[in-house]
Amino acid sequence: MELSDEQRSELSAAITTAVANAFGCDAGLISIALEPVAGEVWNERVYIPEIVNRNHLLCKTPNY
Repeated sequence: MELSDEQRSELSAAITTAVANAFGCDAGLISIALEPVAGEVWNERVYIPEIVNRNHLLCKTPNY
């Protein structure tokens, strides 16, 4: 699913607020990158390296 510019902006603002509140830092210190990943390479590029291989770092796990 591709996000519209407005959705990307709203998501970035919400993440920025949450991170700034959690760490007690200025929002100007936070950077956010959003990278779309095609479904056909999801397992190879995201699921295995980031979820399976780094599951000890996850605070929330997916339910799939």
